[in-house]
Amino acid sequence: MTGATHPTPEPRTPTSRPGGRSARVRADVVAATLAEVTEKGYDGLTVEAVATRSGVHKATLYRRWGGVDGLIADALTASADQPWPLPDTGDLQQDLRRITQEVFSVFTDPELGSTPTALISAAQRSDAGAAALRAFFAARHHQAAEVAERAVARGELPAGTEGAEVVRAATAPLYFRLLVSGEPLDARTAERAADAAALAARAGLFTSTPAAPEQN
Repeated sequence: MTGATHPTPEPRTPTSRPGGRSARVRADVVAATLAEVTEKGYDGLTVEAVATRSGVHKATLYRRWGGVDGLIADALTASADQPWPLPDTGDLQQDLRRITQEVFSVFTDPELGSTPTALISAAQRSDAGAAALRAFFAARHHQAAEVAERAVARGELPAGTEGAEVVRAATAPLYFRLLVSGEPLDARTAERAADAAALAARAGLFTSTPAAPEQN
């Protein structure tokens, strides 16, 4: 549905230079995009509104971002670039619990949760947004894989454990409830998801080479 309700050019990857005015412009545009999509959703998002809120001329937005789909995609890219401090408790299960608790806390917060929910919903409405969303989650899973890699180094998990898959297994049940089924999500459910992923990881279910079945 790329551009289906917005007669804008095909989105392009924005060009930017690190630091200086270009970085400030991008930061202002991303902040304005997040604010607009939170308030109005995908259908109400316009380049003109982002231009007004950010103070960046709409011609610049069209030239660098191509339209609303490019704005949404870059907002996700900017989010993926933000550092994510990871827990390091010395225990995989506790680390995963803290990760799932963070997801639960952010998405269910009355003030904070509306923005990521709106951004993800909007991203699913366009090809560029959907690609950026996949890249966002891939980057987050790759980054958080460190908690499983530490567990392997401690001897808590078998060698060859795919850390990103461990994190994906811990967080996927939360995202399913939040974004797909609409089922209620509470702290205990988030904790159980982490515990299940830790148990499966310790059993070797996320190793790159699955264990051979036991012979009777």
